[in-house]
Amino acid sequence: MTDLLELSGVVLSSMPVGEYDRRVVLLTRERGRITAFAKGARRPNSSLLAVSCPFVCGKFFLYEGRSSYTLRSAEVIAYFSSLQQDLEKLCYASYFTELAEYFSRENMAAADMLNLLYLSFRALEKGKIPSELIRCIVELRMMVLDGEYTELPPIQTGDSACYAWQYVIRSPLKELFQFTLNPPALDELKKAVSVLYRRVIDREFHSLQILHSMIQPMQ
Repeated sequence: MTDLLELSGVVLSSMPVGEYDRRVVLLTRERGRITAFAKGARRPNSSLLAVSCPFVCGKFFLYEGRSSYTLRSAEVIAYFSSLQQDLEKLCYASYFTELAEYFSRENMAAADMLNLLYLSFRALEKGKIPSELIRCIVELRMMVLDGEYTELPPIQTGDSACYAWQYVIRSPLKELFQFTLNPPALDELKKAVSVLYRRVIDREFHSLQILHSMIQPMQ
């Protein structure tokens, strides 16, 4: 057996495998996106039961195999369990992890993307700014991290939306979720991000489809 690896990361997704195991996808600071198997994680008394759930952030201890990793244990920094209890916030958080899985790569360090996810989960939990604004920030900054963005909005906007666009692409990660916009400016920012999004991203996300189905009947 190889030496135990210590990787800082977040669980992007988790699915059952066999009778008692789980397959988890982790976004890690040191090695980007990796796949790991949590053996026995679905047993009620397993120490891996809680740490193999989506949104869990912390240090993960793994053994490296030829094509995957085996999760041995974890030291959790945050579970973000409250996101699981609010269906709308759950959909937003799940969408953010799907975006991270889309943009991340294996064996490529992902410190900024990891921090962005962590901060977005915290912003969703606190609820101090609208979830739609958090979504705009995450989408735009993800595209910035991928190198696919414009310095100014791709459509004409008012001053507030234009300033917000530039703030999101340039500010330190820890300062991203510290502003809000009035509804007209937020609508402009959403439209601008959507234009860039359609140019850059070529797939549909399951959690986003669910989110749309929840929001549209309310409008």
